Amino acid sequence: MKMRFKQRFFSWLDSYDIFDEKGNTLFTVEGKLAWGHRLHILDAGGAHVGTVKQVVLTWLPKFELWLGERSAGVLSKELTLLKPRYHVEYNGWQVEGNFLEWDYSITSADGRPVASIDKEIWNLTDTYSIDVVKGEDALMALMVVLAIDAEKCARG
Repeated sequence: MKMRFKQRFFSWLDSYDIFDEKGNTLFTVEGKLAWGHRLHILDAGGAHVGTVKQVVLTWLPKFELWLGERSAGVLSKELTLLKPRYHVEYNGWQVEGNFLEWDYSITSADGRPVASIDKEIWNLTDTYSIDVVKGEDALMALMVVLAIDAEKCARG
């Protein structure tokens, strides 16, 4: 399953649209006023399906991931020198980025590929292509991308 994640050009808070390969809206993401990033994910029908909440006052960046009203785990940045790496307390997912922090891969605890994320650099707003191996992992993969983008945004 392929998704395209595109930040809206004019928005006071973080706002994104997520499309499928045919250009149909799969999700919309609305930023909410909060201490730290708080992103609400809505499905194509407008129903709330997930939330990404930044945990503030931590040594390394952390984000709580929520599926509806149920906690699905925490994404934590690991201390590394050259390539960014994150651990997701959700099925033991690991996320590793390239040196420029544009492309990422998500793998499961057993090393199986879950998703690949590629940043499209020739756009005015943050735009990513997300290729998810299994459709049921799409929402969690999207939340990982949102958390990484928010962490990069917080760094300036």
